[in-house]
Amino acid sequence: MKRWRRGGWLLALLVIVVLGWRYVGRAGQQASSPAQREADAAALHDPARIARGEYLATVGDCAACHTARDGQRYAGGRSLGTPFGDVPAPNITPDPETGIGAWSFDDFWNALHLGTGRQGELLYPVFSYTSFTKVTRDDALAIFAYLKSLPPVHRLDTELGLGFPYNVRSSLVAWRALYFKPGEYRPDPAKSEQWNRGAYLVQGLGHCNECHTTRDALGGIEQSRHLTGGQIPQLDWYAPDLSTQPGGGLDGWSAQDIVDLLKTGQSGKGSAFGPMADVVRLSTQHMTDADLQAVAVYLQSLPPRAQPAPAPFKRTASHEQGGKLYAQRCADCHGADGRGVAGVYPPLDGNTSVTEPTGINAIRSVLLGGFAPTTAGNPKPYSMPPFAQQLNDEDVAAVVGYIRQSWSNKAGPVKPADVGTYRHTPID
Repeated sequence: MKRWRRGGWLLALLVIVVLGWRYVGRAGQQASSPAQREADAAALHDPARIARGEYLATVGDCAACHTARDGQRYAGGRSLGTPFGDVPAPNITPDPETGIGAWSFDDFWNALHLGTGRQGELLYPVFSYTSFTKVTRDDALAIFAYLKSLPPVHRLDTELGLGFPYNVRSSLVAWRALYFKPGEYRPDPAKSEQWNRGAYLVQGLGHCNECHTTRDALGGIEQSRHLTGGQIPQLDWYAPDLSTQPGGGLDGWSAQDIVDLLKTGQSGKGSAFGPMADVVRLSTQHMTDADLQAVAVYLQSLPPRAQPAPAPFKRTASHEQGGKLYAQRCADCHGADGRGVAGVYPPLDGNTSVTEPTGINAIRSVLLGGFAPTTAGNPKPYSMPPFAQQLNDEDVAAVVGYIRQSWSNKAGPVKPADVGTYRHTPID
C-alpha cells in the first residue's frame, strides 16, 4: 500500500511536470505585432517616459528586492527567503549577459503580466506577478524604459535555494491554477477617479496584498481575505489589516493619518517600523501627494471587519512585573497613559502594531528597538533602543503583555517561549 501511494504521488508529479512544460511553451509565446514592437522600441528613448518609469519603479519598490545590501541599485544579488527555500532576485540592469539587456518589451511584459520568463519558463511567485499583472501596459513600458536607461552592471544571479519538488518549475502550474488570474486593472465605473487610482496602486504596483494578507500552507493568498493582515513569511513581522473601519487594523485612522505615515514614516496613530520602515524610506515617501491621497481614499473604503473578542484579562504576577518594567523602561517616552508624545514618540494605546493578533511586532520592537525611517518630512526621527541584552524572555513577555492589555488595548498576552523564538530570528 505504501509503495502504491508513493508510486501514485510520483505519477501525479510526472503528469504535472509534463502538462507544465506544455503550458510553459504556450505561456511564453505572446508577442506584439512588428509595428507595435517598433513603436515600443522607439518609446524607450523618450525622456519623459523614462522619468515616469523611474517614479513608477519607485512606487513599486523594485529596488527593495533587486538590490543586494550595499550593492549596486537594481543589480540583483539578494536572496529572498520563503518557507520553501531561497529564491534569488535577478539583475534587472541592462547588462546583455547577466541582466535584461537582451530583453524586448514583450519579454518584460510577459514577466510582469503573465509571470513567465524570457524563455517561457514559469517564474516563482516570490516575484509578485500576482499583483503586477494589474499594471497597465503603458506603465509597464515606462518602467522598462527606465530600467533600460540604467548603467549596465555585470552580476550573475545567486543559486536557487529550493529543494525538490519546489525546484521543478513546471509544478507551478497547479499553484497558478489556484492562485493566479492574469489581467490588467479595470476601473470600477461606479467609483471615483481618485478611488480607482488608489485601488490600482494598492492592488497592482504597490502589491500591498503580498504582505498584508495571510498566506496558506502553499504560499497562496485567498482573495476573500484581501488586506486583512498577515504574518510576513521568513521575516517574523506582522503586516496589519488595512481597514480603517470598525474591527479593522487601522480602526479610527483618518485619511491624513495614512498619508502622514506613508509620507514621513510617522502619524498621530503610530510610526513605521520593521519592514514597513524600508517601504516608506525607499518607496512611499517619494509618491506624489495626489497618489498618497488616492491610496488613503481606497483604504478608507475597505469594509468593516468582524470584531475580535477581547482577550480575557487576569491580574497576574507577570502583569504586575510588566507594569513595573514599563514604568522603569518605557513610560518616560510613551507616557504612563500610553499616549506617547505627538510627533516624537508613538502612542502605544490603540496602536495596531501593539494589538495585532500575534504579538510579534511588539516583541521584536522591544528586543531589537524601533527605528523609524529617515524621510524628507522627518529627517531626524527618534528611535527606540533595543532591550535584548537587558531583558530576559520572561521580562520581555511581561512588559509586552502589560502593554497589550493596558489602557484601551484588549489583546492577548505573549509567552516567554515566543520571545525566545523571535529573539533569534534574523533582522533581514
